[in-house]
Parts: sequence; structure tokens; C-alpha cells
Amino acid sequence: MTDWAPAIIASALFALLCPGGILQMPGWQRPVDFINMKTSGVAILVHAVIYGVLLMLCKLLCLGSSME
Repeated sequence: MTDWAPAIIASALFALLCPGGILQMPGWQRPVDFINMKTSGVAILVHAVIYGVLLMLCKLLCLGSSME
């Protein structure tokens, strides 16, 4: 299962952090909009940065635990 863990984590994060799906930061009218199914360039950039940071943290945590 350890071989599939990075792919599952990346897929889950991608699905959860899709701009406009569950939430959008920044929103059209408010700082955070929920389930509006719309997006903007700024929201895509914010979500991409959050996705990258979370993916790097998951990789560091998984890699760090396997090195012990």
C-alpha cells in the first residue's frame, strides 16, 4: 500500500482543493465562497499554492517516517 499512498493522497487533495468545488478562496463576493462552481485566476493560483504546500508536507511526512 505504501506505493499507492502518494497517488491516493495527491488525488484526494486535488479533488478537495479544486477551486469552486467545495470552497473558493478568494470568492466573488466574500473572502470564501462555498460550492459556487465558479472560479477566477486568483482563486486558481491560491488553490495551486495550497495544494503544492500540502503535497510537499505530505511527502516530507511520509518520507520522514520511512527513513526511521
